[in-house]
Order: sequence, then structure tokens, then C-alpha cells
Amino acid sequence: MTDVTYDQVTMFGADWCRDCRRSKALLDKLGVEYTYVDVEADLSAAARAEEISGRKSIPVVVLPNGKHFVEPSDAELQAELEASNLV
Repeated sequence: MTDVTYDQVTMFGADWCRDCRRSKALLDKLGVEYTYVDVEADLSAAARAEEISGRKSIPVVVLPNGKHFVEPSDAELQAELEASNLV
């Protein structure tokens, strides 16, 4: 795992991933500004996501405070976004 931080919420995912589409829809619904990194389009992105999370699963959602989530539930992600004053 790494100490990489991002200026805004960053989500590593892929269009074919149902959990990625769900997390992306939640971010959109909540009006959260985020950067979406497609691990299929950016060949180094999958390795960066794995380095952050220590896992090969997606989505990997990284908050500006350094916390990250792998395959978060909507409730878990929304609670952390609210706690971090991002919504």
C-alpha cells in the first residue's frame, strides 16, 4: 500500500464493472466532484489502484484525506463522504 494522495475523490474502475457503475452513479447523484480513472484505457492505472489498495479488485475509491475503499457499499461510501465533508 502507498501514501499517494489526490486533490479530489479519485475512482479507479472499468465500464464493464457493475460495482464501478454503482459507485460512479452514487458520486454523480451526490454531486461529488471526482476524477474517474479507467483501468482499461490507462494501462498503468490498474497497477496504481493495486498499489493503493493492496488488492486487484475495483472500484478503488480514494478520498483526498488518503482513505481508500475497495468495492464499497453505497452506504459505506456515502457515510465517509459525509464524514469528510465532501457532500
